[in-house]
Amino acid sequence: MAGHSDNDMGLPSFDKPVKIAIVIAPYYTAIAEAQLAAAKAVLEQAGATHEVIEVPGSLEIPTAIGIAHRLSNFDGYVALGCVIRGATSHYDVVVNESSRALTLLGMQGVCIGNGIITVETRAQAEERADAARLNTAGGAAAAALHLIALTRRFGKPKGGVGFKPRTESIEVAGDSEGPSTA
Repeated sequence: MAGHSDNDMGLPSFDKPVKIAIVIAPYYTAIAEAQLAAAKAVLEQAGATHEVIEVPGSLEIPTAIGIAHRLSNFDGYVALGCVIRGATSHYDVVVNESSRALTLLGMQGVCIGNGIITVETRAQAEERADAARLNTAGGAAAAALHLIALTRRFGKPKGGVGFKPRTESIEVAGDSEGPSTA
């Protein structure tokens, strides 16, 4: 998660428009509003457009991102929410599973900035949501932008992943008497 580093990479610049989905679980209203404002400010500073998608809780954030990634045309995503430890182990489930699912999506090439705050107290959450203090949401927005820039730098996927057929031939090893392509 971005937002706690003293290493300010700045924001990347883009020659083509950038469209971001901010997926937020507004469970704690005041904290969610602060997160949303901080993320929007960073995206607007970079010239990115954004759409806000609300979900009931932090566990639903990765699912919403997965749906949007498959069915829409967003370049990246900012995941925002807040999980404050309670009296039961539900905190651990929400924190671990939402993080795991976001990581799995990221490993598939989805550009996600994770700004889900996971804390012990409301005071800690307020500090992390405050754009003038720790600004985790702004850091998550910046992280998503950097991942989009990296993706654009390396170019579009070349295909051949999963069950999609490759469009170009594949060279195979062997002698010169047999076929040289598959």
